[in-house]
Amino acid sequence: MKTELDINSNMINWAIRRAGHDLEDFVQKNPKIRVRDWLEKKKAPTVRQLQDFAHKVNVPFGYLFLPQPPKESLSFPFFRTGKTKTKSVSLNVYDTIMLIQRRQEWLTDYLQENEFEPLNYVGNFDTKSDYKDIVADIRQTLNLEGNWASKFSTWKNTLEFLTSKIEEIGIIVSFNSVVENSNKRKIKVEECRGFVLVDSFCPFMFVNNGDAKAAQMFTIIHELAHIWLGESAGFDFKQLQPSNDPLELLCDKVAAEFLVPENLFNDAWQESPDIKKLGRIFKVSPIVIARRALDLGKLTKKAFFVFYNRYMKELGAKKENQPSGGNPYATFKKRVSLTFVAHVDQAVNKNQLLYKDAYKLTSLKGNTYEKFINKYLY
Repeated sequence: MKTELDINSNMINWAIRRAGHDLEDFVQKNPKIRVRDWLEKKKAPTVRQLQDFAHKVNVPFGYLFLPQPPKESLSFPFFRTGKTKTKSVSLNVYDTIMLIQRRQEWLTDYLQENEFEPLNYVGNFDTKSDYKDIVADIRQTLNLEGNWASKFSTWKNTLEFLTSKIEEIGIIVSFNSVVENSNKRKIKVEECRGFVLVDSFCPFMFVNNGDAKAAQMFTIIHELAHIWLGESAGFDFKQLQPSNDPLELLCDKVAAEFLVPENLFNDAWQESPDIKKLGRIFKVSPIVIARRALDLGKLTKKAFFVFYNRYMKELGAKKENQPSGGNPYATFKKRVSLTFVAHVDQAVNKNQLLYKDAYKLTSLKGNTYEKFINKYLY
């Protein structure tokens, strides 16, 4: 005998809206889920049917039994290009933030329990600081010279080197373009280029891996600036333009100066004002070079947007960021961070963490977890 459940219709409507659908759209796309019958009280869902519905809308099953929807808002601002900031984002971005927060909460506790010291560079500056002082401190901490990127032949190698330097000083970097490992749940670059969760023991940086590799460089340094300023945030960077918030404007200046130092840029521009060529020299996206040229008065705003729109159209045509298949373990390595997995593995070996919790923290299950550990850590 099937058990039918009496569910609050408000929770059904909320779950559908939360997943980014309107009711009519959801009903048409999912005719086998008899949502309208549930709402009109013609028939109650069975446990199995409600489980299927919960899976479809990516909501915890238990939420559907609550008397009213839970409050789901971010604990930090998500900056939009222009004058807006919000604490409301799409479900895919929200779930990704919650996943990274859970990892950070565990790692913070683990590091404190094992008597690690807090990181001395977190929150070292504030919004009244000079951006060049912040850049100098970041470079010194990472042990990088102003022209460090020119030593690499590709953007990919430059990005990998920079990421390794950042993780060496205790920051966890995660690259992903989907929620956890679900390729059906894309994180749109237009909504979220990245976010950073600042913590004195283990800051976490998330970078949208669907973005161009050279553009990811800008996001990473922007996030580093947030760590040096001690402020968590998310951002969309539409047309590579920041929010007008003072914090974002300062982080934007830091990223631009770190990646394309003004003195080096002026010399290079005078020798050859070729945006794409300079992008290859500085190992950043041509749109970052164009932004730098705009900031330093080399381009008008109109010329910048013409270049930006043309470049992004070319990039879309090339499908530069389409997944190529390849080694899934290499993908996991970028999504989770090898540094984070190493901490998890150490905790397991010290009997401070159960395997089932290690699987949950890393999003790697059973045999996949063991193969990953053996491939990259031993």
